[in-house]
Amino acid sequence: MSQTTKRALEASLKKLLLQKPLNKITINDITEDCGVNRMTFYYHFKDIYDLVDWIMVEDAAKALENKPTFDTWTEAFLDLLHQVQENKVLVMNVYRSISREQVEQYLYKLLDPMLREFMERGMQEITVQDDDVQFIVDFYKYALVGMALEWIRKGMKEDPVRMTERLNLLIHGDLQRALNRFRTDRSPSELDD
Repeated sequence: MSQTTKRALEASLKKLLLQKPLNKITINDITEDCGVNRMTFYYHFKDIYDLVDWIMVEDAAKALENKPTFDTWTEAFLDLLHQVQENKVLVMNVYRSISREQVEQYLYKLLDPMLREFMERGMQEITVQDDDVQFIVDFYKYALVGMALEWIRKGMKEDPVRMTERLNLLIHGDLQRALNRFRTDRSPSELDD
């Protein structure tokens, strides 16, 4: 019952976002649309931003749970951009509100495991310390989240396929090169490469 109520509150918020911005929606608006009382809302969430946070976390978990296996990081990143576009109204409203950081955290939660998976694939023949792998993952994660946030800030107008193709041109092969630079068995002569 608890998940059903939370989902109903989520559906009401998303419906209301089609009519007005997040900062103009009240808990009263949500509970009236949902057909529950305010105490029911407060039983599950402390405020609207707590509901938004729950939606973002749930969406990220669902995306990771149901994610298909991708052959390249560009396919996975394109899929992420399409997921963001599917929730455009919510994402744009959250991005333009005081909760902008929630969008950023949502993207980090999706990108970290995706990039780690591609790193692990690239380490079939080499050994890289785990903290170095995470360092590489973090570098690319922050770069890609930065690009995604700029795309969101501009209203998601650029075609995600074009954006991903351009990113691929820029960093094609860099993930593997980064792993090779951090491998534990590098000889001293390779350190200058």
